Amino acid sequence: METETATRWLTDAEQCAWRTHLDVSRLLMHQLEKDLQPFGLTNNDYEILVNLSESEGLRMRMSDLATSTLQSKSRLSHQITRMEAAGLVRRMSCESDRRGLFAVLTDEGMELMRKVAPHHVASVRKHFIDLLSPQALTALRDSLDPVADHLRTNRGKG
Repeated sequence: METETATRWLTDAEQCAWRTHLDVSRLLMHQLEKDLQPFGLTNNDYEILVNLSESEGLRMRMSDLATSTLQSKSRLSHQITRMEAAGLVRRMSCESDRRGLFAVLTDEGMELMRKVAPHHVASVRKHFIDLLSPQALTALRDSLDPVADHLRTNRGKG
């Protein structure tokens, strides 16, 4: 990390871009969460269900799921407890590591995913994808890739 004696304040254009990004991020996540509410899910619930539905054996180690969803292990454990009570997931011991646990997608959880996914995709399209041209989507991806790569590389570092 560079040591600087003077703060590099954002220019007007940088400030505008930053605040637009913040507004879009917050408003979009709020809208997607609102659109999941009729199914009794939060964005965090849906993200966990997606991760499990896309994993081999429909299961993930709890530690890997916490990393994937950017949640602390204790927060994820609380979330999984709630989702277990709803019958969407279950915990399973890891045969090779007695301390390890898997989160496993249940049949009910998979059925809910099949029901919710089309609605979620429609919401993403309505509130994001369809508002941008293919060229704008490409430019957005190209612009954000370096930021995502940087943040992935530096995740967990001071």
